[in-house]
Amino acid sequence: MADYLYLTVFILFQGSFIIQLYYILVVHSRLRSFKKAPASEENAITHPVSVIVCARNEEKNLKRNLPLLLEQHYPSYEVVVVNDCSADDSDLVLRRFSGQYPHLKVVTINEHERFKHGKKFAVTLGIKAASNEYLIFTDADCRPASVNWVNLMQQHFSERTEIVLGYSPYEKEKGFLNALIRFETFHTAINYLSFSLSGNPYMGVGRNLCYTKSLFFRNKGFASHMHIPSGDDDLFVNQNATAENTAIEIDPDSQVWTKPKRSFAAYLKQKIRHMGAGRAYRARDKRVLSVQAVSGALFYLLLMVLIILKAQWWVLSGIYLIRHIIQLLIWYPALKKLSNKDLVWWLPALDLCYNFFIIALSIISSFKKKVQWK
Repeated sequence: MADYLYLTVFILFQGSFIIQLYYILVVHSRLRSFKKAPASEENAITHPVSVIVCARNEEKNLKRNLPLLLEQHYPSYEVVVVNDCSADDSDLVLRRFSGQYPHLKVVTINEHERFKHGKKFAVTLGIKAASNEYLIFTDADCRPASVNWVNLMQQHFSERTEIVLGYSPYEKEKGFLNALIRFETFHTAINYLSFSLSGNPYMGVGRNLCYTKSLFFRNKGFASHMHIPSGDDDLFVNQNATAENTAIEIDPDSQVWTKPKRSFAAYLKQKIRHMGAGRAYRARDKRVLSVQAVSGALFYLLLMVLIILKAQWWVLSGIYLIRHIIQLLIWYPALKKLSNKDLVWWLPALDLCYNFFIIALSIISSFKKKVQWK
C-alpha cells in the first residue's frame, strides 16, 4: 500500500513537472525571444488618439499624474477624464488643468441615489465622449514612463490591428509583500503577452491598453458582462482579441508605472475583484489557465509529500533544480524586458508563494459574490 501511494504521488509529481515545463519552455519563451520589429513607414503614422482615464476620488493622483498624460510628445491627442462621482476636490483639480491644457476633456458623473454603477459605465461614457477612433486607457494612479508613451502605444494600430496590449509594472518598495505583488504582476504579464505572441490573446490590463472605438461599438461594448463589476479590460480583450487583430508593446518607454498596495488586506481585495472577471473567460482560456495554476501548486505540494515519504533526495533535488534553472534561463531575460530583474534573487521563494497564493485566491473568490470598483 505504501509503495502504491509513493508511486502514485511520484507519477503525479512528474506530470506536474512536465506540464510546468511546457508553460515555461513553449509559452513563456515567446516573450523571452521577442524582438520589436524595425520601424517602418506604417509605424511612422501618427493617428489622432484619445487617452481615457476614469477617476473616482483621485484628487491627489490627478495632481501628480495628469500633467504626465497631458504633456506627451505627440502631435494630435486628447485626454478624456471621467470624474466618476468623486466626493473629494477632483472637480477643482480638473477645472484648473482644463484652463491650462485645451486638449483635456472632462466628463462628470454625479451620484444617483437609486442608480449605482461600476467602472464599465464610466469607461463607456469616456469612450462616447472621445473624439478619436484610437483609444488608450490608463488609470489615475498610473504614470507613463516617458513622454513617448502615447506614440509608442498608438504606432501598432493599422487596418488589421485593433487591440494593443501594454504593460504596467508596480513600483519597487521595501518588503516581501511588494516583491510578491510585482512578481504576480510579472507572471500575469509574461502569460498574457506570451500567449498573445503565440496567437492566443486572452486578456489585457486596463492600466495600459489600447483598442479602437469602432471595435468597442461593433461588439456592443461591455453589454455581455456589464453585470460583472470588474473586467472592463481583461474581459473585453478576452471576448474580442484574435491572433490577427492584436499586437503587444513592451518598450521601457511605453510602460506605465503604478503604486502598489501596501497592506495584504488591500491587495487581497484587489485580487478578489480581478478573479471575479476570470470566471467569465472563454472556456478554453479557463482550462489552460487552470491547468497551469493547479500544476504549479501540485508541483510544490507533491514535492513536500515526497520529502515526507522519504523519496530519494537526489531525484527530488534534480527535478527541482532542472525546473528552477529552466525558469532562470527563460524568465531572467523577460524580467529585464518587464523592468523587474531584481526579482530574480527572490525567485525560489516568490514562485513557491505565488503558486499557493493563486490557488487560495481562487477558492476565496468563489465565495465572494459582492465586489465593487471603489
